[in-house]
Amino acid sequence: MTDTHSKEIRSYNMSRIKGKNTKPELVVRKFLFANGFRYRLHAKNLPGKPDIVLPKYKTVIFVNGCFWHGHPNCKYFVLPKTRTEWWLQKITNTQKRDRQAKTELHTLGWRVITIWECELKPKRVEETLTAVLSYFRKIK
Repeated sequence: MTDTHSKEIRSYNMSRIKGKNTKPELVVRKFLFANGFRYRLHAKNLPGKPDIVLPKYKTVIFVNGCFWHGHPNCKYFVLPKTRTEWWLQKITNTQKRDRQAKTELHTLGWRVITIWECELKPKRVEETLTAVLSYFRKIK
């Protein structure tokens, strides 16, 4: 199977994908702020540079894209049909880094929440954010 886009167009499309301040991340941040939570962003001093850091609760939140982090059994994670081995290696390495960062954060005494992109889609966003709020109410 060949790519439907030229090499140049595919390269341009991929270059437009952001790693910070993504739409799913902004949804979580706006929700937290509206509910009185204050946080720091992309803490370089913590393993994995978590998307959201809540020092008061010693908790970090990673907002993961289903494709980029290889969300198992998710319809938004489909391995590309071109350069499959390369993509598989890239996603496997990302998953390995995710596990390592989570382990290091736990060792440092941090709680880790991972929110997947698919959990922030319109059908599930309310349920997901309510669960996050409940989580923080329990640890207060």
